[in-house]
Amino acid sequence: MATTRTANAHWEGPLTSGQGTVSLDSSKLGTYDVTWPARSEEPNGKTSPEELIAAAHSTCYSMALSHGLAGAGTPPEKVDTKAEVTFQPGEGITGIHLTVRASVPGLSAADFEKAAQDAKTNCPVSKALTGTKITLDASLA
Repeated sequence: MATTRTANAHWEGPLTSGQGTVSLDSSKLGTYDVTWPARSEEPNGKTSPEELIAAAHSTCYSMALSHGLAGAGTPPEKVDTKAEVTFQPGEGITGIHLTVRASVPGLSAADFEKAAQDAKTNCPVSKALTGTKITLDASLA
């Protein structure tokens, strides 16, 4: 069964001096402030589209890797993924770098690398971001 998740953004004023909010409506987890400086300079307690993409990508990737490993008979004890989304004003998102460290008893480094690459290619968020260069640093913890 398909699911739909909802977030809403509200913006006031011009891009560089305006401000807004984004609310996570499906989960009702909260409303977060967004500004151009949070996107192009320092966050200063506010979020950005890139940080939200990083959150989605790191979570989706961890879930996809865990699923692939379990399906191959080597379920992980833990998977920790960091996603770094690079934004260049005037160009947009120029790349995403995933760093994953996992504990997977009985799995060789080569087999882990293969599973990690497969998850990078096939997680739904990676697929949605196919126009963006995604790099990966994966190793067993």
